[in-house]
Amino acid sequence: MRIGVLTGGGDCPGLNAVIRAIVRKGVQDHGHDFIGFKDGWRGPLHGSAVPLGIPAVRGILPRGGTILGSSRTNPFKEPDGVRRITENLAEHGVDALIAIGGEDTLGVAARLSTEYGVRCVGVPKTIDNDLSATDYTFGFDTAVNIATEAIDRLHTTAESHMRVLVVEVMGRHAGWIALHSGLAGGANVILVPEVRFDVDEVCGWVASRFRASYAPIVVVAEGAMPQDGDLVLKNAATPLDSFGHVRLSGVGEWLAKEIESRTGKEARTTVLGHVQRGGTPSAFDRWLATRFGLHAIAAVRDGDFGVMVALRGADIVRVPLGEATARLKTVPLPLYEEAKTFFG
Repeated sequence: MRIGVLTGGGDCPGLNAVIRAIVRKGVQDHGHDFIGFKDGWRGPLHGSAVPLGIPAVRGILPRGGTILGSSRTNPFKEPDGVRRITENLAEHGVDALIAIGGEDTLGVAARLSTEYGVRCVGVPKTIDNDLSATDYTFGFDTAVNIATEAIDRLHTTAESHMRVLVVEVMGRHAGWIALHSGLAGGANVILVPEVRFDVDEVCGWVASRFRASYAPIVVVAEGAMPQDGDLVLKNAATPLDSFGHVRLSGVGEWLAKEIESRTGKEARTTVLGHVQRGGTPSAFDRWLATRFGLHAIAAVRDGDFGVMVALRGADIVRVPLGEATARLKTVPLPLYEEAKTFFG
């Protein structure tokens, strides 16, 4: 078979490990031929592809990013997008397509599979860990480790100057990075998109920490919002991407100013941003991404299309792409309540 591979959405540690596993297993065990489509769904949309053989994937296991490039292209928003993709797949002789991505990338794969008969297999990728059909997505562990290390470092500078440090981490709709890194890093306040926060309550926790002669660390997900509105983060003038997402940033800076004005304590902000996505993947993410790649090829071998590979416990299973993208996995309230034990 000739199999196409693409990586869509935001870059993520472990993408290259998936590509490597797919090609190694597919070539060595099954004699498949591979091509890589460049820059996410933009590749099959424009017919932009490169050959993928074993020499092309040697040495890429520890590399961050993706050798194929990525984008947030939505072919359903492009003129004749579906027709162009199906024609380009046929022109390149592609028998099956493995799409590696998150909610948006795999949502496109689900529609192409269900509505247009494109033979797709999905691999779950997102640092946000917000795909409900899998226990974990690769990239999440690396992002949490990076955020935790940053929080560890910020404790010492916060205590040296006895100031509040607000750490803004990624997480548009789901606060998994904030929750895990905040708990692991000993943060005194953790704010997530799932629970709107009371600024006065946050200031109370900050004041309590100062009374104990410690400088507080506040970890806030980029999508967290106060109880009394959506701030100015969702500005109508901010351009949306092709999937309708606004670029979020600013809650950390806004919150630091509120804390400073209400408590009289100096507050500074650190926005980790794309640092969380970059660099070499953790050991866990390399392991998980490699297993996902091996099982994606097994699904192609079995002719089991329209599915996504997923981690359930220690096992890799297959779930329908439609089920995998139907809803986001968000932080449940009981789990967040556990974290509140350490607030203040």
